[in-house]
Amino acid sequence: MAEGLFENVYNPDVLSCLANLSNDEVFTPPEVVNQMLDMLPQELFSDPDTTFLDPACKTGVFLRETAKRLIKGLEPQFPDLQERIDHIFHKQLFGIAITELTSLLSRRGLYCSKYPNSNYSVSRFDDAQGNIRFKRISHKWEKGKCVYCGASESQYERGDELETHAYEWIHTIKPEEIFNMKFDVIISNPPYQLATGGGTEERKSATQAKPVYQLFVEKAKKLNPKYITMIIPARWYNGGMGLNQFRADMLSDKRVTKLIDFINSKDCFQGVDIAGGVCYFLWDRDNPSDYCEITNISGETKITESRALNEFETMFVRSNNSIEIIYKVLKKCNHFMSEIVSPIDTFGIPSKEKGHEHYKDGDVVLIHSKDYNYFFSNV
Repeated sequence: MAEGLFENVYNPDVLSCLANLSNDEVFTPPEVVNQMLDMLPQELFSDPDTTFLDPACKTGVFLRETAKRLIKGLEPQFPDLQERIDHIFHKQLFGIAITELTSLLSRRGLYCSKYPNSNYSVSRFDDAQGNIRFKRISHKWEKGKCVYCGASESQYERGDELETHAYEWIHTIKPEEIFNMKFDVIISNPPYQLATGGGTEERKSATQAKPVYQLFVEKAKKLNPKYITMIIPARWYNGGMGLNQFRADMLSDKRVTKLIDFINSKDCFQGVDIAGGVCYFLWDRDNPSDYCEITNISGETKITESRALNEFETMFVRSNNSIEIIYKVLKKCNHFMSEIVSPIDTFGIPSKEKGHEHYKDGDVVLIHSKDYNYFFSNV
């Protein structure tokens, strides 16, 4: 009966269509959401006191798929369907939309009406937001950057007619006060990055992108729920711009008990190319482990191994197949390429350095990728 309710409303499934759009704020396919929900203890969906939060609602798909499971799981406690739906939507499911548009889309996806206080909502609320809230937030600027997310003031200081992309979840010191309650499960696909307004004189149109997805994970951990599962870019494996501390924290966090890794993002998000791939994880507060169940997915191939995330002190080895090879090499070798080469800023010289064309005393030759040499001083 519960399944029939959603089948009548969502046919065809518009969320599957939206999931194929290419955008940095990637929409999540329902099948991926259900794979993430499958990692959770299924008894959660039979408990009328379990609370769920999506702190970055785009389509409402996480809350919608969770609702389906709760509607089925709570039937013994609430035989009346309307009573069951009212309890679930009012007491168990909560969301924070990332824009005003996605707040309307999310409410339409969950309540079957963008205004849950209307006659068309499957569960009536007293206000037009229901439990999916959106509040326009302003960035806090300091020296041209937002102190919370690092966004560029020149790009994101906007009038009321445009979205600020100052996401409420990461623009507060106390996220627990947004709903003034504790949550058992935090599940989401957060925004990935924001432009910082970087670039060189030669390429004034070029901009750098600052990752923000790690901020959503960190805020979720601060609330200390029982479970966190989020789908994020896999670029954090290598650290880099604003991610070094996040990588160190994730690799040392024994509560990260499952990691599903997609080397090619198109194996997860059809038609969407995200450099470095994507991953989703399960963070289990009460069941920490020295070993994480890591699954590599490439096309139809799945390889799963249980191993420590911080198995190697300075890096995370993504491929399960590579572990045995690495140990064989370590047994036979004492010196490695990392001792003589560097991926960036070798000897403290930034990669944008071009040098000058005429040799001076004390200069060293700087071999440039444009097939000719420059000279660099101040070494």
